[in-house]
Amino acid sequence: MDVVDPVAAGWQLMTAALVAIALLVVLITVVKLHPFLALIIGGLTVGILAGQNLNDVLASFTTGFGTTAAGVGSLIALGAMFAKLLADSGGADQIVDTIVGRASARALPWAMALVGALIGLPMFFEIGLVLLMPVIYLVARRARVSLVAVGIPALAGLSAMHGFVPPHPGPVIAIQNLHADLGVTLGLGILVAIPTIIVAGPLWGALAGRWVVVEPPSTWQREERVDERRPSFAITLATVLLPVVLMLGKAVLDIVIDDPDNTLQQVGDVIGNPFVALLIAVLVAMLTFGVGTGMDRGRISSTVADALPPIAGILLIVAAGGGFKQVLVDTGIGTLLADWAKDANVSVLLLAWLLAVVIRLATGSATVATITASSLMVSLVAGMSTGETSLVVLAVGAGSLFFSHVNDAGFWLVKEYFGMTVGQTVKTWSLMETVLSVTGLVVVLLLGVVI
Repeated sequence: MDVVDPVAAGWQLMTAALVAIALLVVLITVVKLHPFLALIIGGLTVGILAGQNLNDVLASFTTGFGTTAAGVGSLIALGAMFAKLLADSGGADQIVDTIVGRASARALPWAMALVGALIGLPMFFEIGLVLLMPVIYLVARRARVSLVAVGIPALAGLSAMHGFVPPHPGPVIAIQNLHADLGVTLGLGILVAIPTIIVAGPLWGALAGRWVVVEPPSTWQREERVDERRPSFAITLATVLLPVVLMLGKAVLDIVIDDPDNTLQQVGDVIGNPFVALLIAVLVAMLTFGVGTGMDRGRISSTVADALPPIAGILLIVAAGGGFKQVLVDTGIGTLLADWAKDANVSVLLLAWLLAVVIRLATGSATVATITASSLMVSLVAGMSTGETSLVVLAVGAGSLFFSHVNDAGFWLVKEYFGMTVGQTVKTWSLMETVLSVTGLVVVLLLGVVI
């Protein structure tokens, strides 16, 4: 990884970075400007204040925009198609009903955490929440417990996947920015997610459920799917885990064989490439979730096509974030920060988490926090091992989840679905996100001792 020399004095570069980040915050939270436009303006501001020629700044931004759209954009699009097939086929319902249906009353919070994690593996947080809320209502009413007691574990599973596990946008952006290995990061991300979900889900949910009691709506009924057959639980689970297995398999082969000329490793490198793994998963899902449930070709085609319009905004934000990142890198701000961190003997993992926390609190966006924090960490991971770089990605992911509050769309989504007041939402959802973030950091730091 090339280290870029600073283009101006340290004070000027730091001023440029701070002004640009402050401008991002104001534009997104006060002016209510779309993050896509805010990131473009922020990127140009950094370069101009750093003293770069405007044409050079534009070249940096467009290069970063194009590279990110090509790398991350395709993964987000394929992931959205896969998730849409899972939802429309009834596969998601099958996972929920199988796991929750076999759980005792005492095991329900743990079952809901598992459901949240499995549904959250391929789906964006917002989509997963919309899909799971009917189940949360139903389970809470049948078990005669607070919505919070069974809802928080499910939300913890969804949120942890969103922050730690590719192919979600946040982890994928950080992986690309820091040139981390996707397979290794995926494996370590799952390792971090498991204890984090346990602490922030069933354990925290038990406490929060006592503090805030919210009755499920009595008039609501779950819509049953009677017109189509669902895929079996085994087929659904195998299809959901297929891209994960392919990407993890590549990482294992790279470690065990470690010979670029070995045919098996070469095959593993191809099918374990995230783009190819997700492409295979979508094609398989068209068979298992589409043909296997009685969908005709027209229905499968429309399902896949319908997955793309809702993610257009996400794709543009992510690509603009790539442009913003490239300007930060090309000005040498990351190099300056790396030198400062080394001189101050600050833990790189802790610094990555803190940067993401500050930006998350200010903007309310986990994606913007991930983009900005990982961009600033580029020079600090130079010379790090593969595992260490992946841990930096996960530290950023943990920080990006910290204390969701009133400037986060997810906060209001949870508030409305659960029928809580702002205060109740802070006591449950916001604190759950904080527990998730801090627990994730602790697990990352513990892994850092042995990796």
